[in-house]
Parts: sequence; structure tokens; C-alpha cells
Amino acid sequence: MKQLSRRDLLRYGGAIGAAGVVGAGGLIGFDPSAPAGASGIRTPDSLPDPRRPAGTVDTKLPFDHLVVVMMENHSFDNYLGVLPVAGTRRADGFKFRHGAPTNSNPSAGGPVTVYPFPTTAQGPNVSQDWNDTHRQIHGGRMDGFVYGNGGSAQSMGYWGPGVLPFAYSFASTFTVGNRWFCSAPCQTYPNRRFLMAGTAYGDITTATSTLTLTPPPNGTIFDRLQAYGVTWGNYYTDLPQTAIIPSIIQKYPANLHPIGQFFADCALGTLPQVSFVDPEFGALGEVGAPLTTVPGFAKLGPLVSATGGDEESPQDLTYGENWAYQVVNAVLRSPAWGRTLLVYTFDEHGGYYDHVPPPAALAPDSIPPDLTGTDVPGTYRLYGPRVPAIVASPFAKPNGVSNVVYDHTSILATIADKWNLPALTYRDANAATLSDFLDLDKQSFAEPPTIAKPLDFLPELLSTLEGAL
Repeated sequence: MKQLSRRDLLRYGGAIGAAGVVGAGGLIGFDPSAPAGASGIRTPDSLPDPRRPAGTVDTKLPFDHLVVVMMENHSFDNYLGVLPVAGTRRADGFKFRHGAPTNSNPSAGGPVTVYPFPTTAQGPNVSQDWNDTHRQIHGGRMDGFVYGNGGSAQSMGYWGPGVLPFAYSFASTFTVGNRWFCSAPCQTYPNRRFLMAGTAYGDITTATSTLTLTPPPNGTIFDRLQAYGVTWGNYYTDLPQTAIIPSIIQKYPANLHPIGQFFADCALGTLPQVSFVDPEFGALGEVGAPLTTVPGFAKLGPLVSATGGDEESPQDLTYGENWAYQVVNAVLRSPAWGRTLLVYTFDEHGGYYDHVPPPAALAPDSIPPDLTGTDVPGTYRLYGPRVPAIVASPFAKPNGVSNVVYDHTSILATIADKWNLPALTYRDANAATLSDFLDLDKQSFAEPPTIAKPLDFLPELLSTLEGAL
């Protein structure tokens, strides 16, 4: 991480402290050491519906299969910032004047206004580590994205529908989240740990050293699914994200499947009840490289790629767009589509600009971030910047938005709500479910819609993925 001066530490630490006193939801400043139920909130191991036995299905929720796709490192504004003028008027993207975005951030050379990237290429000059992310948020001012990326203006770039037709078509067809924040203001591994365990249990960084951490103290969502007989699988293109918590792949190797199996299961309508579908992380990438050191990794077969297709900087987005298009279409064309809920989101903002200040968050447990003397003071009581989130379902609201506050543990809350599973942490126990994305009384997409292809469509990719068995 970059070094911070004493003045930086005091300034950002003070701003973070202030952020811990304001926010939405009435959960601000909660102390997990307080007596259970003292604030009228749910506790770890509590059930969504205590009147029903754990593991029983809520038939009112209109899905039997939940599919989770999490890509890498883009903010809402960076990826969907012009959606309000490109398909979904109520999306909370940029401000516009005469049809052009006007959002800006200061820099040493004067204000930098957001600008369109002309192609799917992206540079390497963005950062999302703990210190830089806090600089970028700047106590809720959201004006530190140039300074928090070493003066690079790359952070102020965005893609429009002419370059990312699939993303904009997908978002404007189904329901997009206006307030989906990454779970913590830091990198991939801690945010994906929140997705799988409801906590980062001290982690703030993507590093090989974090793979030796003790497993999360109250287990993972996969432990819950396994314990209550809910079928699940982690389908991976080259590396499974479950390896970020190595105990998962060591305990449940039979639940890890190459991506080709996902396409086969979609075609047959035989997906498990919960599926996590992973893009190509790349063995040379920041996310993928440490995972190749995890015990048990060698058993996964010869699918490991050296490049990556999860859309993380500095990857070209063409491969990731094509991969996502094929995965989404496999779900839409599956005979099980009528009872499927697909969640498509990103793990964190990647250092890219977003204009919405993250609200204060509920601490998942009593484990603090593992900070050094050069790190910005902080806790897990602050979300990270917004990320794109699209929910597709026959019951999704067409061209809709949800303004409810979400983070990645909302996926855990939805799984728990459907199968009445015990909560893992305070965070997922009290997270909003995805019900606001849906109209439970109206099936608007009984017939799956057609989503636009990527600009540089690679039809041959499908046969490659289907053959990865």
C-alpha cells in the first residue's frame, strides 16, 4: 500500500469516524458486543422466519434456482453511468447537461470531468486498496478519485452503450440496483469473503498471505447449504472463487465444477438450487495468482488461464463481455428459466469513480480490520463504493430500478430467506433481501427476452466454454 502522512491519517480517519455516525437503516454504530437483541436486530444463527424449521422452503419466493455471477472491479458510474439516458431513466447515473455528463473530480491540473472510453481497452492506472479507496471516498465527498489513483485520470473514464451494448441491454431490460455497494472499502478478497461468509474476518487486501487465515468463525454459506440439504455448486472457468476461503474447496471438492458443466446443466434444466458461476480470473492476475497456491488446487485440472476475463484492469473487456453474454443466455434459454433468479454484480469498484457516498454499514462481527500503522484508520462499518448489480428473473421489474441499500451479503440474506437458513453474521442477518427487484404478482418475462450481443461478438467462445468439462 502507498504510504500515508500523519496529516492523511488524521484527515481520513476523522472523516471515517464521522461517516460512522450517519447513514441509513438505523443500524449505524452498532456494537456487536452489545447484548443480543438489544437494538431489535437479528443476531448470527437466527432464522429469517423462526416459526418455520431451518431448511424449509419459502414457496412464496418465485425461484427454485439462484445463480450468482460476480465480475471484477468496476463502479456503477464507470460501467452504467449513462444508463439514465441510455435505457433506464430512473437509474442513478451521471448528471447531464445538454446530453453530456458533467460529474468531475479535482486534480493538480484542474477539474477532470468524466469522459467516455472509446473502446473496451482499459489501462492499469487504477487502485482499490484500503488506503486509496478511503482517499477516493474522502469522507463521503467522492472527490478523491484522481488523487487516490496517483493523479491518473483513468478513474474518471466510463463506458457507454456503444462500447458495452450487452451490459446496457441487460441492465435496461431487467432490474438494476441504484444502491448496491461493495461490502467493504477495499479489494477483491475481502469483498468476496463477505459474499461467501458475511464477513472478511480481518482481511483488507488481496494477497497470498490472507489465504492462510483461520476459516471464518461462523462458517460459510456453503456450510449452511450443506447442513440443510440445499444443493449447490461452484462453476469455475479457470479458478474457483471458493479457493479464497481454502477450507471450502478442501471440504467440498465434489461441489466444484468446470464451466462446461454449467452450460450442460442449464441446457438440461438440472442446475443445483444455488450456483456460483465464476469468470476467468487468470493465473497471472492479481486475483488469480495467489489462488494457484491453495492446497488442493492441482486437482482442479488443466483449465487455468494465464490472462483472465473477469474485466479487472488492465484487461480488455471484450472477453469478459462475451463470457457474461454466454452465461446469461444459458440461464435465459434454460428450461428452468421460469423458476430461476440470476444475480449479476461486481466485487468492488476497481478504483473507478462513483458519485454516491457509501453509507455506514453494520459491523459483521467483533473482528476488526487487520491494519498497520500506515493504513487509514477504519472499521467494517462503512460500505465501499457502488457497483453494478442486475437481477434477472421472470418476475423482475421490466426496465426497473431498486433504491434499497444492498451489499453482497444481500445475496446471503436472499438464500437464507428462501431456505430459512441460520444467519452467519450480523451483516447478512440484517441485510436487505432481493425482493424489491421483483414483482411477485406479475411474471413479465415468462418468455426470456433477447439481450444485445457484445460489440465484438465471439461466437466461437461458447463452444470453447461448453467443452471445458
